Amino acid sequence: MTLRKKELTFVMLLFLFAGFSQKKIDKDSLSVKDTSNINFQYKSLIIPSALIGYGLLATESHTLIDFNGEIKEEVNEHIDKKFTIDDISQYAPAVAVYGINLAGVKGRNNLRDRTIILGTAYLIMGSSVTGLKAITRIERPDGTSRNSFPSGHTATAFMGAEFLYQEYKDVSIWYGIAGYAVATGTGFFRIYNDRHWFSDVIAGAGIGILSTKIAYWIHPFINKKIFLNHTKEKRFDKAFAPFYNGREMGVGAVIRF
Repeated sequence: MTLRKKELTFVMLLFLFAGFSQKKIDKDSLSVKDTSNINFQYKSLIIPSALIGYGLLATESHTLIDFNGEIKEEVNEHIDKKFTIDDISQYAPAVAVYGINLAGVKGRNNLRDRTIILGTAYLIMGSSVTGLKAITRIERPDGTSRNSFPSGHTATAFMGAEFLYQEYKDVSIWYGIAGYAVATGTGFFRIYNDRHWFSDVIAGAGIGILSTKIAYWIHPFINKKIFLNHTKEKRFDKAFAPFYNGREMGVGAVIRF
């Protein structure tokens, strides 16, 4: 049975607030004032794990595969041209963190620490997406290749949305809402442009959120063991930011004297 438009709207709204509703589950799981003592909380894994689990299940479940097809038909109904805004919007939430800071609104971390966290999240997300694409080899809706699962664009967008949320959740909750709205739009356009199935997007969202959470959890260890941040007195700050855009990987460097 084909989904009605109001049913599709409900699904997308549910998707939009799925990640953002984590504030009720893990609002105390990350210490804002003291980033050197961040406690891991299993409850924070519930939503991203559920999203990833749904996506993995949909690679084998005939019911969910049929559901993918129904959503594709509904989203692509009367489509006359593609909008490639998702190629840009995937980076918007992460970039916004730096833009907001430049505008004078201070987040929870300084330039060095937030860049290390973002770079760590990129490495986790990029390796996860690349590995799953190679293992699953799901054909894209447009039939161009067999690397549909999961959606790298969506993973990047939700990684950035969670990054934006964590950095500014104590300044204003609306930063997080805006970030997740952009990320959800990115996922929608991946389906609209016939590049991904619904389950690809759902799993990508979970991977993105979880990658950022892990990056925050392990940041104290990385900061101390890899970047040798044993004392508060430093001659200069240095940070390295690996990046992944679905096709290419690289490393950027930031040095502040």
